[in-house]
Amino acid sequence: MASPAVEIEVDNRVVRVSNPDRVYFPEIGLTKLDLVEYYLAVGPGIVNALWERPCMLHRFPKGLAGPKVHQKRLPAGAPPWVETVQLHFPRWNRTADELCVTELGAVIWAVQMSTVEFHPWNSRRGAVEEPDEWRIDLDPGPDCDRRTVREVAAATRGVLDELGAVGYPKTSGGSGLHIYVRIAPDHGHAEVRRAALAFAREVERRVPHLVTTQWWRKDRDPAHLFIDYNQNARDHTIAAAYSVRGVPDATVSAPLHWHEIADAEPRDFTIRTMPARFAEIGDLHHDIDDHVFDLAPLLGWADRDEGNGAETPPEQKQPSD
Repeated sequence: MASPAVEIEVDNRVVRVSNPDRVYFPEIGLTKLDLVEYYLAVGPGIVNALWERPCMLHRFPKGLAGPKVHQKRLPAGAPPWVETVQLHFPRWNRTADELCVTELGAVIWAVQMSTVEFHPWNSRRGAVEEPDEWRIDLDPGPDCDRRTVREVAAATRGVLDELGAVGYPKTSGGSGLHIYVRIAPDHGHAEVRRAALAFAREVERRVPHLVTTQWWRKDRDPAHLFIDYNQNARDHTIAAAYSVRGVPDATVSAPLHWHEIADAEPRDFTIRTMPARFAEIGDLHHDIDDHVFDLAPLLGWADRDEGNGAETPPEQKQPSD
């Protein structure tokens, strides 16, 4: 028999959560209500990460034991106060009204609709085609160890410091690391991606024994780390800061201090551990909007690289090898 619904008060909203005892993470016994309580505990952080961004939802209607649904359109039945933004997807010549978070209640409602992961765009609804977030995705190859990730993170920070850019790191929730840099919404997705590629190539020059920017997986050394500049392409998303990941141990994409990268392990940050961490140190990305970087130097690097014969790969998702 299904467990009774519970009503969750979120600021001035009330969200009805059905089947609160449904087990979402069977290996560790965490329930839908545990997921709700986690997002309540890190509320200011997840709202800051999603604020006014189109957001794709990764839903697990039966928990991790069932299928995963990648949902662009807002699920049916949303209360009128849940906000959206309409997007156009040229690949299919279709539009979709995606969730656009402006309050914690919308996050909790999405969890009620079986959302585990939140994947926002790197632009906001007021300027969907002009990103305000440059995302550096340090994606380790299959034979790449944690030491390599840490050394590349240090090299990445060194280049950012030389540029005068302030980077905000976080775990991916897996084996990688993400670093966000706030930028002015002055360029389209293609130009931001082009700048991200120029930056990745510069890091590769500094640590060529550790980093690759090879586009095709078959051409990469599996012990190298790929700096995935393509995460800045239009309609590409990655898990938000504080988003839970749909993996058996319920790891979380956790913001870090730079000095923590040397010792941090992805499995240190889970639904169970993050609420206490958040209560102690708050949102490490809270002031990201105060540090806006001008992409001009990176676009100059892109001009230089292209003048020397470097090519920019097409904006597309890679086929699996």
